[in-house]
Amino acid sequence: MERYVGLDVSQEQTSICVVDGSGKTLWQGKCASTPEAIAATVGARAPGVTRVGLESGPMSAWHWHELRKAGLPVVCLDARHAKAALALQCHRPAGSGGAAANDRAGCRRPGRPYLCQCRG
Repeated sequence: MERYVGLDVSQEQTSICVVDGSGKTLWQGKCASTPEAIAATVGARAPGVTRVGLESGPMSAWHWHELRKAGLPVVCLDARHAKAALALQCHRPAGSGGAAANDRAGCRRPGRPYLCQCRG
C-alpha cells in the first residue's frame, strides 16, 4: 500500500499526517521536532513510505538533510506553491494533511531547501 506523509514543522512539535494512495487519512499525530523523533514516528506509522513532504521553512534544510540520512524519501515543497495547490482543491485538508495531499496528488514543485545548495 502506498503511504504519503506530510510534515508541518514548528519549533517544538511537528504535526504528521499519513495518507494512502486514495487520499484516505491513515494517521494524524504529533512528535518532537527533531529529525530523530520524526524519522522514528514516520517509520512506526508509515513503514515503506512512498514520499515525505516537508514544507520549506526556517528548519527545512536541517530536517531535509537529516531525514535523507535516515533513509526517508523526503521532498521539500515550496510553501507558496503548496498554498496555491491547496487553494485549487475543493476539500482542503488542514495542517500536515494538506502537505500529504499535495504530495500524493503530485501538486508540488520539488526542490531542495534554500541552504542545501551551499552544503552540497
